[in-house]
Amino acid sequence: MSTIAQPTVTQTGAVHARRIEDALSLIAPKWTTWVVQTLAQQHQPMRVRDIGSQLPFISQPVLSKRLAQMHADGLVTRGADLRAPYQLSGFGTSLAPVHQALAAWSHDHVHFSPDGVASAERVEDALRRLNLRHTTAVIQALDAGPMRFVHIGEAVGLDDPYTRQRLIRLHADGLVTRTGPRHGDPYTLTAAGRALGPVYAAVGHWSDPTAATRPAAPVATVTRTHRAAPRGEEGIRTAAALRRSPAAPGGLFSHAPAPQQRVPATITAQSAPARAR
Repeated sequence: MSTIAQPTVTQTGAVHARRIEDALSLIAPKWTTWVVQTLAQQHQPMRVRDIGSQLPFISQPVLSKRLAQMHADGLVTRGADLRAPYQLSGFGTSLAPVHQALAAWSHDHVHFSPDGVASAERVEDALRRLNLRHTTAVIQALDAGPMRFVHIGEAVGLDDPYTRQRLIRLHADGLVTRTGPRHGDPYTLTAAGRALGPVYAAVGHWSDPTAATRPAAPVATVTRTHRAAPRGEEGIRTAAALRRSPAAPGGLFSHAPAPQQRVPATITAQSAPARAR
């Protein structure tokens, strides 16, 4: 019986790295995933205090600030009254496949101790590993095969200190490794890094400004139902980059992945403090 080939990171270089990273920067901030999934599960508009009652481990000031930024980013919408309840916009609702891909990748390749962590916890942990600037570009470069340190920097356009910093973090997060013990040995993607194809495919589709599920440009009104420009100069640049970036071509991920080893979550303990709830 034939099997359906699942996408892998093969040919990831065709994905527009900057658009992917801009999209990840919108959904990676702490607590964003928890809020999105809470609103999705309730199927109704919710006030800040009602969302807070579902997420008691988030203080109300922090929750209010996160919701305000999510509103500015077009992930949630509300009426003109500042006391009006929040609900997911069409843009926010369409995040479901992205969260599913991130949670599935984490389940297959990241080991948490103890087991049984929430899906939102897995998604946020995966986003923390992927959302730093130039991470996608480095993974794309290594997707072509093992590369020495200096060649990675040349391919991505980074100076030596920044390249070293990014590779140290990617190694700590279990996404890259050296091919040998010597300092000059080439770097290569780990099994977990090679398995990121479904994640990039989902994020690429979600961030595609030509997708049929939403307009290419945001509707900048008081009540937003689609993408809106994030607040601040950096947010405006992010939204503009998402709008002008080319869509990833079809058929991007085409090969079935081999069985992979899990990456222990404990390897990132220093860069990812435990979250108290």
